Amino acid sequence: MAYRIIGKTLPRVEGYGKVTGQTKYAADLPFEGLLWAKVLRASMAHARIVKIDTSKAKALKGVHAVLTGADVKDIFVGTRVKDQPVLAYDKVRMGGDAVAAVAADSEAIAEEAIGLIDVEYEALPYVDDPVEALKPSAPLIHEDRGKYRNAAKLPEGMSGHNLQSYVQWKNGDVDAGFAKAARIFEHTFRTPLSHHGYLEPCACTVQVHADGRVEVWPSNKGPWGLREQMSEDFGVAQEKIKIHIVHVGGDFGAKASLIDVPIAYYLSKAAGGKPVKLVFDYSEELLAGGHRHPSVITLKTGVAADGTLTAVKGDIYFSGGAYGSQKANPQATVLGGRRLASMYRCPAIDVRTFCAYTNQVPCTQTRTPGSPQVVFAFESQMEIIAKEMGIEALDLRRKNILRDGDANPMGEKWSHILMGEVLERIVKTSGWKKGGAKKNRGWGMALYDRGTPEGKASSALILEADGKVNILTGVPDVGPGYYTVSQQMVCETLGLPPEKVGVVFKDTDSLPFDPGTGGSKQTNTSGHAVNLSAHEVREKLIALAARELGCRPDEIKQQGGKLTAPNKKSTTTEKMIVLAVKENGGPVFHLSNFVPKDMPKVTGFAAQVAEVEVDPTTGGVTVLNLTTAHDTGTVLNHLTLTGQIEGGIVTGFGFALMEENPLVDGKIATLTLGESKLPCIADVPPLKTVLVESPTGPTPFGGKAIAENPNVPTAAAISNAIADACGVRLFELPLSAEKIYWAMKGKI
Repeated sequence: MAYRIIGKTLPRVEGYGKVTGQTKYAADLPFEGLLWAKVLRASMAHARIVKIDTSKAKALKGVHAVLTGADVKDIFVGTRVKDQPVLAYDKVRMGGDAVAAVAADSEAIAEEAIGLIDVEYEALPYVDDPVEALKPSAPLIHEDRGKYRNAAKLPEGMSGHNLQSYVQWKNGDVDAGFAKAARIFEHTFRTPLSHHGYLEPCACTVQVHADGRVEVWPSNKGPWGLREQMSEDFGVAQEKIKIHIVHVGGDFGAKASLIDVPIAYYLSKAAGGKPVKLVFDYSEELLAGGHRHPSVITLKTGVAADGTLTAVKGDIYFSGGAYGSQKANPQATVLGGRRLASMYRCPAIDVRTFCAYTNQVPCTQTRTPGSPQVVFAFESQMEIIAKEMGIEALDLRRKNILRDGDANPMGEKWSHILMGEVLERIVKTSGWKKGGAKKNRGWGMALYDRGTPEGKASSALILEADGKVNILTGVPDVGPGYYTVSQQMVCETLGLPPEKVGVVFKDTDSLPFDPGTGGSKQTNTSGHAVNLSAHEVREKLIALAARELGCRPDEIKQQGGKLTAPNKKSTTTEKMIVLAVKENGGPVFHLSNFVPKDMPKVTGFAAQVAEVEVDPTTGGVTVLNLTTAHDTGTVLNHLTLTGQIEGGIVTGFGFALMEENPLVDGKIATLTLGESKLPCIADVPPLKTVLVESPTGPTPFGGKAIAENPNVPTAAAISNAIADACGVRLFELPLSAEKIYWAMKGKI
């Protein structure tokens, strides 16, 4: 179907403010009477707090409040499970745990005050490996996990020793599947602790008014969720809490929880209701901000003689860190295991996911939570299977991928399965192994699929006297370009040019609900609410035009912004907007609430191919080309879509080759971005993108999710290419030159 605005490469609505420096983030906002907060963080991974002396800090001129765990005892916070104290008061469970906090007239005074607080610790044994943490001999991190609200339920008879959560997904008869197998393959893979790498550190300002009202200006992607969390954790009615929507300078999953808000909230209360601003520096981010879960993944896969998968069993151990407080899903676990082998036919599967408490920084959802880890493991194993069974890796995938009518391993059936089309397009575009084998060069492939999450949302259109329409949204801008896509949907429906449609945002009082951005769901939630508003407003404008043109509404024909009656008279939607505002005596506010019903059961497929060269003298890897193919549905905006794809690939590239925040003596060793390596433009290889478009998605106009898909297959594709280039297989990320060198030398 041909569209006027949908599918065009419109520039970002918020782009001008960002490139000119006019956009304000949480740390930029000015407040009268502002106090600055700083936090004293634990220097030990696991220790009893013997004594805290805050007398010198309290005596410092300019200090308005000093808090320790004793001042906020027995107050536990969290997105789902409430297991993190506002300030540690009996013991610290990680290096970087918040022990004390101050609010002062300036950042410098607050920093000085923190340095005047003396803490005496008694060291305790620590554990930072998820498999070791679950052994009865490991030091116990939480003495009574059952006391925490919303703690994940464990199966009867299962030990809760350092177990943060446990989930099992299964379908079919796994034992029968393995009995049918000609070969059974079993391997273990590991992935590291790593930070999200967003530009803007966590920041917020909180003001607790004398009448009990609370206002928050946070770097947070889910304002309504934050309000709900604060209400639950602090015992304040939701109607007394106002979360102001603020631009977010990068997220990738981490900025959905309270993080720094509880400390600023209690400091504001202690300081007589003054606004308190807390801004992390990047060392604090790396020390205490949310990270990606490290993993240990053991896979057992049965394969028939012809290469057909017969059964898959996975035991996945995630290191959840000292607290589960930052995880947003209802099971308080990591959901990547749910999609193990999901793009293949397999009659039986059994996946157990263990998330362990460990003495490290808390982990949270990170751009497709758990899937990059799981896909690295399974797609690496697929290449191992192909090599050992003498089957070309591409042919093994062709034999096993889902086709229309197939159920995935969990027994789910989707319509419009395009995995085959995606696979063949990437083979053609990448030039898969053309030219034959070349010394020290190799090719690797990996696949992935992901559905488009759905949910309820609200949105409003505000019709203005000048014929302009403003979209009132509850979505904080975190970078994907949602404002632009929502503008395009309204332009398409009402026939208005982009300059006549703006986007505004306010606070949690302005709309009933918004789910917040994240999970690749925004266009399928808030986007549906915007689209519903646009269609409802169009019907009202057509009715108004019919009255003016002397015909029935069903006789009006719309072509772009022109509305024509059978008598050849015509008007425009813009003129009808002006008339509607005039008759209303001011701007027209039209609210729409969207609740999903009978959404299409579809998923989006992705494939990636990497071509690499390995230096045999150093183990250094050069990624020569990276090709990515995606089943996108209808593309609403090519500019924002390709931006999401390229950004996602860079995320996956870093996960594959360099990103790691290792623990030394229980503490993170990389506390600056100079030490914590992230990909830069010099690292990024040439990228080719293939779009397999079909109007089969669940979002308005038939689009599918894209934001998270591209980062998932990258590590596996590069790892497989390295194995093809130099003949060694690495089972642990990142794929560093040192590991490759010693593997080639036969040392590991």
